[in-house]
Amino acid sequence: LQYNRVWIPDNEEVWQSAEITKNYKAGDGFLHVQLEDGTELSYPVDPAALPPLRNPDILVGENDLTALSYLHEPAVLHN
Repeated sequence: LQYNRVWIPDNEEVWQSAEITKNYKAGDGFLHVQLEDGTELSYPVDPAALPPLRNPDILVGENDLTALSYLHEPAVLHN
C-alpha cells in the first residue's frame, strides 16, 4: 500500500488527501501518511475499515462518476 493515496476524515475540511509513507501490514493499528501540506502523521485505523483510496489525478473532474476507479463519498465530493 505504500505510496497509494487515501482520504482521511478531517474535522474542518471533511476529507483530506494523504499519501501512505510506510507499508501497512494487516493488524497494524496505524497508517503512516503524509498530508498534502507535508504534515506527517500516524493515523489510527481499524483493519476492518481502512480509509478509502483516492482516484488517480487523471480522473479528477470526470463528468461521468461511473468512470471513477473508486466511487465513495470523498471521491464524489472531490470530483
